[in-house]
Amino acid sequence: MTNKYRQVITDPLSDNNPITIQVLGICSALAVTVKMETSAVMCLSVLAVLCCSNVIVSILRNITPSKIRMIVEMTVIATLVILCDQILQAYFFDISKQLSVFVGLIITNCIVMGRAEAFAMQNPPSASLLDGLGNALGYSMILLLVASAREILGSGAWFGIHIMPKAYIGNGLALLAPGAFIIIGLIIWVQRTMIKKFEED
Repeated sequence: MTNKYRQVITDPLSDNNPITIQVLGICSALAVTVKMETSAVMCLSVLAVLCCSNVIVSILRNITPSKIRMIVEMTVIATLVILCDQILQAYFFDISKQLSVFVGLIITNCIVMGRAEAFAMQNPPSASLLDGLGNALGYSMILLLVASAREILGSGAWFGIHIMPKAYIGNGLALLAPGAFIIIGLIIWVQRTMIKKFEED
């Protein structure tokens, strides 16, 4: 793998993370991170949609008229999201109910549309696949960190398994949206501090 392709994957994991640096995809980071199960399913859904949409948009880039390119991108993304939602309802109905409308709202996730417009429309399918993979992993990393903190602090469990002492009653704030805001804010602060230190070196 060339350095260019390696950077396409690794850049969103740290220096250009879609949540902590670009501040995109915050809504889902607040809405579905109460439990690790729902967060993991959302991460897999975004991974599938982002990688597939990037590849399809990249394949169509040379035959898509510039005036309707965003309509084509949205159509591709919406089709993939609907397909993903139908698969979840068919095979993982309980988790699908917990996720409610948030899988469908992947259509409006700025990360997916942004990568299709900013990267897939200008690059070949192989690079677009890696870009989708890198951004999805960067998104997933933060989502799972937030979900881990919220479930452990709020319920004393992780993936439904109780790991805190029995006397621990849980922190209700961690299960509410303000708790998620605080956790995300702390992660953003740590991430940006680390990058600043790296740049000064």
